[in-house]
Amino acid sequence: MFVRSHRLVRAWLLLAAMLLAAMLLSACASMPSRDPLQVSVAGIESIPGEGMELRLLVKLRVQNPNDTPIDFDGVSLNLDVMGRDFASGVSDQTGTVPRFGEAVIAVPVTVSLMRMARQVLGMLDGKPVDKVTYSMSGKLHGASMFGTQRFTSKGEFELPKGAPAATAVDAP
Repeated sequence: MFVRSHRLVRAWLLLAAMLLAAMLLSACASMPSRDPLQVSVAGIESIPGEGMELRLLVKLRVQNPNDTPIDFDGVSLNLDVMGRDFASGVSDQTGTVPRFGEAVIAVPVTVSLMRMARQVLGMLDGKPVDKVTYSMSGKLHGASMFGTQRFTSKGEFELPKGAPAATAVDAP
């Protein structure tokens, strides 16, 4: 009799677990899909640094194309220039990007002397540089039920035509 009741309890537990899994799957499927955030650089300012580093305050314009606001309580950012790591930063800034709205978020980033030197050396190949490409990636740490929102963005800007080209220095 003990074996029979033990099997009955196991069958009920298995049925309950299957029902719970089905409810969770249907709840996830009924959640609205979210469009990705649109993030662009709104401005860059120089801020004081330490020793052999360059510090910049990067202002990001974050656009939310969704019907629900995005609450955040932290930001991280990585910048690549010409296909190379260039700067990274974090901020504990909190705020909300409104539904179908936008917000400007400031993130201090650090560029090490080594990264700056690597960028300059990479441009000294004798070819003129007409445009500079960049990409950034990061995340808004979620303070709401939607969690962390990751973003990526790429772009380029042209250098002025009168700007001197990067050329290698010839030894005498």
